[in-house]
Amino acid sequence: MGESSGSTFSYNESESSTTSSESHSHSTSRLQPISLVQPSQKNQKDKPKVLRVFQSVFRAFPIINPKCKFPTCPAVGVSTETHKSSTGNRVTGTLFGFHKGKVSLALQENPKCLPWLVIELALQTNVLQKELSAGMVRIVLECEKQTEKEKIKLFDEPLWTMYCNGKKTGYGVKREATEDDLSIMELLKAVSMGAGVLPGNTETEGPDGELAYMRAFFERVVGSKDSQTFYMVSPDAKNGPELSIFLVRI
Repeated sequence: MGESSGSTFSYNESESSTTSSESHSHSTSRLQPISLVQPSQKNQKDKPKVLRVFQSVFRAFPIINPKCKFPTCPAVGVSTETHKSSTGNRVTGTLFGFHKGKVSLALQENPKCLPWLVIELALQTNVLQKELSAGMVRIVLECEKQTEKEKIKLFDEPLWTMYCNGKKTGYGVKREATEDDLSIMELLKAVSMGAGVLPGNTETEGPDGELAYMRAFFERVVGSKDSQTFYMVSPDAKNGPELSIFLVRI
């Protein structure tokens, strides 16, 4: 896997040129009209009917070593329909952030839909890049169970204790999608899989204001109403970083 500019996630060289050219065509403004559509309800509902063997795993610290690799083939213009999983549990995940800022995670039903979950992670973009370059990243977002009367759905939890590769990094915070979030998702609407940079507003963010992103399909596995996992998947068998995101309520 090669790297393009210093503020990008790892990705294929040929993919870089295609993605970057599209990104810079939008460099004048992120204030274009938002054409993203509402997602269906299927990805927002908890689905507890899954193999029981997963439940005991997700309730403890994850020890699974999944075979989920970041795609290395050219990504722009690839139809999401050709990669739809037979179970319907494949979603689009985007990690994005400024080089010296925190990474955010946005989950969408597909690139054309509004995000149904946005979490600001307790990890800087440049730190995540280093972790990915090592080949494997496991992000665990953990919160405590509430009493039955106060219990809320897993994806409605506002605050998460975050671990990256076993090390506590701070707290992940769920937020409503901001105008900037929606503008970024709009700019990336044609990108099914890939990584690169979007030009930032240098007046407010300085010379290092490029925004790095990595987008991929994630296989969603529901362990129970208190645990879900998202495995980054690839259509090919080439080597690449492995990324798993665990959401656990204990």
